[in-house]
Amino acid sequence: MTEAQLKKQREKEEKARIRLEKEIARTESMMVYERQFADRGLLAGVDEVGRGPLAGPVCACAVILPADHRILWLNDSKKLSAKKRDELYEVIMREAVSIGLACEPPEVIDGINILQATYSAMRKAISSMNPAPDFLLNDAVTIPGTELPQCPIIHGDASSVSIAAASIIAKVTRDRMMQEYDTVYPEYGFARNKGYGTAEHIAALKKYGPCPIHRRSFIGHFL
Repeated sequence: MTEAQLKKQREKEEKARIRLEKEIARTESMMVYERQFADRGLLAGVDEVGRGPLAGPVCACAVILPADHRILWLNDSKKLSAKKRDELYEVIMREAVSIGLACEPPEVIDGINILQATYSAMRKAISSMNPAPDFLLNDAVTIPGTELPQCPIIHGDASSVSIAAASIIAKVTRDRMMQEYDTVYPEYGFARNKGYGTAEHIAALKKYGPCPIHRRSFIGHFL
């Protein structure tokens, strides 16, 4: 290896070292709530994905991470690439102490409204956990109908590693569901738009009408 190549390699390694140090510091900063409530027992981060789409379910997830976990790159799932989400999904599923996941379908969303369907999915996700949590860290909301103590955190999926982990599991799960629906209803582009109201999706909705997974309460003004 030439001197120029060695220099380039050293610069590359130094950049990687600095990047890793910054990520470790960022992850540490996202554990402030986990440390604040550490004496409350098992802490579950809770988040949802899919409140805004015109089609498909709303999914909620609750995750308890080990107190001594060393998982890096956790963040709001929307800020991560699909590849990074998939990688972290595998790590979280392998290392989490407990994970609860639940989705409410379009007919429930239409029947009780999206907010209540979201709360329902959250409660189901929490109640399915084993071991069960002692305290909840939620992304922005206070979940009604649960006796567990909880702390709503604004922008929690970018502020708490536990909520970020829940955000990632919920996002990957729902995206995979929408990819499956795309094979059944290919005209709407669900694999690409995940049910959100893109121009392509709205045009297909106007052309073909709704399919069974469309939320009737969301699409009236498009038809």
